[in-house]
Amino acid sequence: MVFPTVLPKVAAQWLFTFYRAARKLRRQLYYRNAGARASSVSQQAAAAGVSSKSAVPDAATAAAALADKSVVCDMHGALLRSTDLFPYFMLVAFEGGSLLRALLLLCFFPLVWALGERRGAGVRVMAFVAFAGLRPRDADLVARAVLPKHYLEALNATVYGRLWLPARRKVVVTSAPRVMCEWFLKEYLAADAVIGSELQVVTVGRRRYFTGLLSGPAPGPELRHKAMREAFGAEDGGMADVGVVRSSNPLDHLFIPYCKSAKLPRDKYPKPLIFHDGRLAFLPTPAAMLAFFLFLPLGFILSVIRINIGILLPYEMNFVAAAIFGVRFRTSGLRAPPAGGGKRRGVMYVCTHRTLVDPIMLTSALQKPVPAVTYSLSRLSETIAPIKTVRLTRDRARDAETMSRLLEHGDLAVCPEGTTCREPYLLRFSPLFAELADDMEPVALDAQVTTLYGTTASGHKWLDPVAFFANPVPSYRVEFLGPVPRECTRAGGKTGAEVANWVQRRLGEALGFECTNLTRRDKYMMLAGNDGVVAK
Repeated sequence: MVFPTVLPKVAAQWLFTFYRAARKLRRQLYYRNAGARASSVSQQAAAAGVSSKSAVPDAATAAAALADKSVVCDMHGALLRSTDLFPYFMLVAFEGGSLLRALLLLCFFPLVWALGERRGAGVRVMAFVAFAGLRPRDADLVARAVLPKHYLEALNATVYGRLWLPARRKVVVTSAPRVMCEWFLKEYLAADAVIGSELQVVTVGRRRYFTGLLSGPAPGPELRHKAMREAFGAEDGGMADVGVVRSSNPLDHLFIPYCKSAKLPRDKYPKPLIFHDGRLAFLPTPAAMLAFFLFLPLGFILSVIRINIGILLPYEMNFVAAAIFGVRFRTSGLRAPPAGGGKRRGVMYVCTHRTLVDPIMLTSALQKPVPAVTYSLSRLSETIAPIKTVRLTRDRARDAETMSRLLEHGDLAVCPEGTTCREPYLLRFSPLFAELADDMEPVALDAQVTTLYGTTASGHKWLDPVAFFANPVPSYRVEFLGPVPRECTRAGGKTGAEVANWVQRRLGEALGFECTNLTRRDKYMMLAGNDGVVAK
């Protein structure tokens, strides 16, 4: 009986001792060479291609002073508001790898913290765990579809607006592997060069995999300095006019010690963020990921219960039962059906498309089953759906015939965007629905999550409803906007495209979303590298 009682105390004491030793070791590593660092900082700046008189310009004269200048920025801590690297490696491990890889990386965080999150050894540990055995294609998709959202949300508005934008030539230095940020920096921020480490690749058969080992400028200052001189070239004399750097070491905060850090508003983004992918709806810091893994078993149980509520319980009980288990549901604008039995065809409910459970939420609001048409649906989602789902073929004539037949037997729910969109934008509406019915009602649907997104463009789409209902408190808004006026339908002389555009604008105004001309194919080409059509 003594051993089980003493063991937790011994383990706690061991962990506390390790924590104190790690802190002491880290302080010694920082300050052992403090004098040498302070005395040689000007020489390092010159060797790195940064002028020794580099400083943050005054706000009033920054644009004029940098109009024909070159700027070098440290990505983490200068261009971005945080010096943390771990969350971005975690996104690669979780979205490009697997849940097990993400858990393994979280277990290695104490070691990373002890070695220094931005120092060579710590970066190497994170890179090995996140990338070893990962295919370059998977890492590239994460860099294009997942990381840009988090980078944009972390941009330092002060550095970006006053230093980055006015500069003639822009170079970024990063401690992370170049594959993680190069696409974002060049596509969104128009960077001229990105200086960072490379990941080694091995070929096995016809497939290529990352080894997780780093090579390139990051491991040694000499290689980094050489890369900087080559990035600026002879035109700039191998040196930048302004350097903005920050490190985890307080002694290195020499260029921007008093630079304000502000979040860049969405309307100031260099490019609109319309498409992004991945399951995680939060920045995976160590504390957030620890909480996520602790909540995950409970989230799965809640998801199973919530899905069964929609399948087994009658509509009159859905609201109360779902609210008891944490689902927030708000509906407005629902009107009583018109009196009289002379209606020949059903009503077409034209919905925005946020998740795969949009038609189910519409059905719950109407308190009656409404069939829905869909282009692609996993077998699991189709099996557990409490309403009738009908697959379309993308053959316009056949799809029109199918939808007309369904309208003859009652109401029908359609999502003209053809795919989901997470951000506050509406994709282009297909005009097919407007050519088949004049009795239409737009329905504005919006979903909010805090932990897991209920949609994905690549891989494991059968988990979409499970992921959505696994959120601690998923919420849905359903707003009925009333029938489309007759003068705005084909019966009033409008074309199908004009009707579709009118309905899109009406829904965009109700939700506060921006209308676009982007299509389903545009989304899948960016997020998954294909046109979204899966061969049978």
